[in-house]
Amino acid sequence: MQAVLPDGRDIEVAYARHPRARRIKLSVDDRGARLTLPPRASLAAGERFVAEHADWLAAQLQRHAPPLQRPLDPFITPSLPLQDTERPLRWQPARLARLGEDPEQPDALLFEFPAHAEPASAVRVLRDFYLAHARAQVGRWLPSYLPGLPRPPRTFRIRPVRSQWGSLAPDGTVSLDLALVLARPSAFQYVLVHELCHLLQANHSPRFWAEVEARFPAWRDERDWLREHGSRAKARLRVLLGSRP
Repeated sequence: MQAVLPDGRDIEVAYARHPRARRIKLSVDDRGARLTLPPRASLAAGERFVAEHADWLAAQLQRHAPPLQRPLDPFITPSLPLQDTERPLRWQPARLARLGEDPEQPDALLFEFPAHAEPASAVRVLRDFYLAHARAQVGRWLPSYLPGLPRPPRTFRIRPVRSQWGSLAPDGTVSLDLALVLARPSAFQYVLVHELCHLLQANHSPRFWAEVEARFPAWRDERDWLREHGSRAKARLRVLLGSRP
């Protein structure tokens, strides 16, 4: 479906019918705009709905625009995001690939990498670096939140996730989005607390939020930060790791 924005741009709006949809719904993420239609709604009605919400649509597309960033490119990529900060990146030829803090430049990262290695090898090193950083953060915060829980988490699974930031499986496994290492640390910490509190309340009832409030009073600020900036962090991670929306 084609739509025209207030500035005259033509954009593509993906659309689909959903058997349980009760109303027309327009949504936007870093992949673009999507229109959901109830089974009996006409396509013409959907087009009118999009036209009526053109201003909102333009604002949301701007908000969710993917960052202007290329996939990780050995000896070319000049910086990497980490903890809501852009860290300068220095490349250095080496026999083995390694990514870590740069001992010669404060707040910079050093990527040691074989000159003739495939770019895919650099992506694997970057993924492992982010994963190690995420696990270190969880290990730093977790002990202070274990008291009062009925049981500790069974294990943690950290990987890129399309939509959610975290989840708790029935067996007690906590899943976290790897993109949280690109968010500010307090937002990452809030997601961890959120999932731990599901060990107490497997829902989003007032009792659940009371448990979150008791452990992390500033949770609303971090939830708002993720709503405002989270989609860009997710998109940035996908671009760096070479995947496409």
